[in-house]
Amino acid sequence: MKDFNIKKLTSQRLFLPVFCLVLVLLVNIMTTPDFFSISIRDGVLYGYIIDIINRASELVILAIGMTLVVSASAGTDISVGAIMAVSAAVCCNILTGGERAATEYASPLILGFLAALVIGVLIGSFNGFLVAKLKIQPMVATLIMFTAGRGIAQLITDGQITYVRVESYKILGSFLPHVPVPTPFIVAMLMVLLTALLLKKTALGLYIQSVGINSKASRLVGIKSTMIVFLAYAFCGICSGMAGLIASSRIYSADANNIGLNMELDAILAVAIGGNSLGGGKFSLAGSVIGAYTIQALTTTLYAMHVSSDQVPVYKAIVVVIIVALQSPGFAKWRKSIAQKKAAQMNAGKEAA
Repeated sequence: MKDFNIKKLTSQRLFLPVFCLVLVLLVNIMTTPDFFSISIRDGVLYGYIIDIINRASELVILAIGMTLVVSASAGTDISVGAIMAVSAAVCCNILTGGERAATEYASPLILGFLAALVIGVLIGSFNGFLVAKLKIQPMVATLIMFTAGRGIAQLITDGQITYVRVESYKILGSFLPHVPVPTPFIVAMLMVLLTALLLKKTALGLYIQSVGINSKASRLVGIKSTMIVFLAYAFCGICSGMAGLIASSRIYSADANNIGLNMELDAILAVAIGGNSLGGGKFSLAGSVIGAYTIQALTTTLYAMHVSSDQVPVYKAIVVVIIVALQSPGFAKWRKSIAQKKAAQMNAGKEAA
């Protein structure tokens, strides 16, 4: 019975992603004794764990959009970081009235936020049109905005960092008044919840998986596969725009060179670490969210161990390779063969007795 329960537990889809996250966190018991301590300062929560759930927020939001793109098109959107930069540039440019810095809004805050999300949708839709309608390979199609996106953001901001020095603009990237939990974490969880409800309460989730598994067969049963892929990229654009707003709010400015830099790679890794196949088809939104937190937990752990910032990517790459290898079909097949050999030996022993 005990062996059956263990086997049933380890066969769960989220077992390995959760195990990897827990393993990364438990390493800190030996290396950083106060890693799990949480304190309250000035009415807000502080600690390494709070830093993880806070700093991972943009990545969680990107991972949501990337999951749907990967599932529907069996490809990745490598332009999400650039979309973040463009969305932040549009928002700050509207709020400052085109000036380099402003201490009060030139336009309503909600207008800046909506404009950022709209530009995210438009760029995502452009990517979706290239992939779904023109049948261009996803990486090649999104490479266009990956290359041009930051240049567009630089044009919007005239090649300079645009500052919004208004306290209310900083709330999205810090804390709401009288709320001890970081605002980015709240926004990320709302995005996860809304996306999960959308996929569960409508047939969209099933359609995305069907198109990802076999788009031709999906068309034969009446599913508009072109529209499903298009919507997946458009939604990914919304997620990128929201992530760009949070990143901009953290530094109360639009920095076209650094906002979202290399985050497309982490978003793809989050999807892979979450146990999702990059070949499309079935997906686990929860797995991608866990993957995002695993990546941030790993980064925070390395910094807590006083690893220099230029060495962090090296250690991070090594650990990520190990985690992905542990979840690979090849490793699963090898583990299954070992278990079968062990069971065969036990049966042979019983028969001999």
